[in-house]
Amino acid sequence: MRRTGFTLVEVLVASTIGVFIALVAVGSLQTITSSSEAVDRNIGAAAEVRFAANMIARDLANFYRDDTAENYRFIGTIEDLSQDQSTSYLVFYTVGRIKARVDQAEGDVYEVAYFLSEQDDRTMLMRQLWPNPNKEFEPGGILTVIAEDIEAFEVRYFDGEEWAEEWPEEMQSLPKLVAVNIIAKQANRSNPPSESMIVPLTRANGDVTALDTSGQVESGL
Repeated sequence: MRRTGFTLVEVLVASTIGVFIALVAVGSLQTITSSSEAVDRNIGAAAEVRFAANMIARDLANFYRDDTAENYRFIGTIEDLSQDQSTSYLVFYTVGRIKARVDQAEGDVYEVAYFLSEQDDRTMLMRQLWPNPNKEFEPGGILTVIAEDIEAFEVRYFDGEEWAEEWPEEMQSLPKLVAVNIIAKQANRSNPPSESMIVPLTRANGDVTALDTSGQVESGL
């Protein structure tokens, strides 16, 4: 009688090939999963940075103006975030059409501040909204995280002749342009998500526009 089947060598060769194919498949699946997660993180970071930039532009576009400098507020300073890092701190009065606290009486002028804050080894871009601002009281109000894992928050000010990194309260005037740059923190990326824009504080014919650094105009803020 003739017997059919596989020899031991054939079984070992087939098993080796099967294990190799399985390892390649698992490695490819892990690579695809890691790439997908990286893309999702990148999209999420870009969306957060864009959301924060649009919010700052909207508040600047609705800046509260008054003929008397004592009645409005606009201050830009540099604050120490850590031993080796500094960040911009921007505070001004803005006009809001939506109440910050629904159950309390509020006007339509708010003090808003933007700054970076370190929490649990993460750097957050914060927005602090202070209803019914008054220079005689310490600022406070509603604190909100508008973007997480931010590498840099930079604000510069143009007086018509040159740019400056600070706009102290002693200026008693407004800058003509405000440039904002927000950069997300992402490891192993040479070009992390970022958003840059230039917002004019001087109006022409009542129009409000925000320009990005490429010269394109974004309207309807």
